[in-house]
Amino acid sequence: MADRIAVVGSNMVDLVTYVNRMPDRGETLEAPDFVLGFGGKGANQAVAAARLGAQVSMVTCVGDDIFGPRTRQNLSDHGIDVSHLRCVEGTPSGVAPIFVAPDGENAILIVKGANAHLSPADIDAAAATLKGCDAILLQLEVPLDTVYHAVAFGARHGVQTILNPAPADPELDLSRLDGLDWFCPNESELALLSGMPTDTDAAVLAAARSLIKRGIRNVIVTLGARGARLVTAEDAVQIAPVRVEAVDTTGAGDAFIGSFARFLSGGATPQQALERAARYAAHSITGRGTQSSYADTETFGVFCRALGEN
Repeated sequence: MADRIAVVGSNMVDLVTYVNRMPDRGETLEAPDFVLGFGGKGANQAVAAARLGAQVSMVTCVGDDIFGPRTRQNLSDHGIDVSHLRCVEGTPSGVAPIFVAPDGENAILIVKGANAHLSPADIDAAAATLKGCDAILLQLEVPLDTVYHAVAFGARHGVQTILNPAPADPELDLSRLDGLDWFCPNESELALLSGMPTDTDAAVLAAARSLIKRGIRNVIVTLGARGARLVTAEDAVQIAPVRVEAVDTTGAGDAFIGSFARFLSGGATPQQALERAARYAAHSITGRGTQSSYADTETFGVFCRALGEN
């Protein structure tokens, strides 16, 4: 049976504009290209895991606008179980206007829409599915009470939980994440949530260790072009970056987290899973778009072999 992963989280419709440069305040510019796609951190991570062969269920909410049915169909087209997708009447679906510069860097706005209505009751309604999963994957584009409820559910039923605390929320109560298995911030998120600097490797290590002292079992810090670092109470392991020419970095962090969940649930050691996830995220930025840039197992294998790796 395929690895079973549940994603409790967000979906968005991505409104992607490719720009020659970002406009100044009050300025109007002509942009060379526009793409409408599917995103949201939860849905992105679900698609990455599914494209790598995991059996994925999504617990999420859409609006009753034109984007709701399209989002449901997109998830289904990727083989994702949508039996726990709920439509919220009188509410728009989540959208994300994204602006991508020529160097691949991006600026993103999110409008949560129906994602703000995902509740602890939705988790309880999906309990039978969640109990049978190898991992529950979470992000912060949905209400914090829902995240806390999911972490507690996983701890109670022996299902490992993975939280990508993005976008970082200063209201996140770390004391309510006691028993969380994997906490996966980037540098800025780690600084905000730990209240400590992260401007050096030593500072990153100290900040990550401070979270472990507060009950989180493992911290994975993504460091952009410097790779990632896995920090536990006993050890710290550096994950080397994979050098590629970036076309569009949108969704690379979600590719990393979603593929990590897939590889870890599939039996890889944490270090192996992170090394593979770094390669998967690197491949994702060589193409345009978010979910559309995520490789399936065969394409990813070709990419790894080209790097001289298995």
